[in-house]
Amino acid sequence: MSYKNRKVNKSKVILVAVIGLIIVGVANKTWAYVDEQRHIKAEQQRIEEEKRKAEEEKKKYMVGVSHEGKKYSYDAKLVYDKLSKYDYSNDGKKIVFLTFDDGTSTTVTPQILKTLKDEDVKATFFLTGENIERGGEKAKELIKQEFNEGHAIANHSYSHDYKLLYPNRNLDLEAFKADFAKTDKIIKDVLGKYFSTRVLRCPGGHMSWRGMDELDTYLEENNKVSIDWNALNADAEGKRKNAQELADYAIKTAQGKEMVVLLMHDTYGKEETAKALPTIIKYFKDNGYEFKTLV
Repeated sequence: MSYKNRKVNKSKVILVAVIGLIIVGVANKTWAYVDEQRHIKAEQQRIEEEKRKAEEEKKKYMVGVSHEGKKYSYDAKLVYDKLSKYDYSNDGKKIVFLTFDDGTSTTVTPQILKTLKDEDVKATFFLTGENIERGGEKAKELIKQEFNEGHAIANHSYSHDYKLLYPNRNLDLEAFKADFAKTDKIIKDVLGKYFSTRVLRCPGGHMSWRGMDELDTYLEENNKVSIDWNALNADAEGKRKNAQELADYAIKTAQGKEMVVLLMHDTYGKEETAKALPTIIKYFKDNGYEFKTLV
């Protein structure tokens, strides 16, 4: 083979090698690009799946009540407006809100929940942070039960300490906000980060203290509602009463009202309230009331 031919062949080999290297390089870049796009797509799918799961989780919650409990709920702002005007009419339609303060207790609350389940009615539980902590894991499980069974969850402060919240009978707004925030956090820790409630009840009742205009402004600005009551079983007033006396008091204070917000307690020592509850529920059922929760 001549020198010229050898030179041509060598050039061809080099050319083929270069082309091969180019092809390999392009292929590698192509595969790297494809692999990168696959990872990007997988990450996008992961993010979308997390968003979907988050949205599904959010659907379990309304404000203060589970999604399943929605059909029993009633706008607390409308109730507040009625109570503030001492207007207990409701266009001929009777409704009652059974409310329980100062829980959750590990003694009385289970009895209350059993009766509510047996009677197929719902209630609103105004929880107190200190009692939740006092009850430990059992109290937390009871809160989950309340929520899962369609009852509404509301805030009744952490300490229930009049001297802290209303020194010299005047509202201390910053102390009030901090105290209620502690219970909000406790409830979220129990029911999940998506839970919230806009309903609260002032310890001692909103009507009992001075300087509450400042609180009203704060609540209005933050879409929160303070709910007092227009009937009670008097389980925290006067002498200790037996179940029949508690039921009689509740019935007496509810008469003549189409809209009833009934104050009771499910804290420690309120066993007679638990015993009175079936009689109280029977009265409202027999008199055509519909049971609702506050949200």
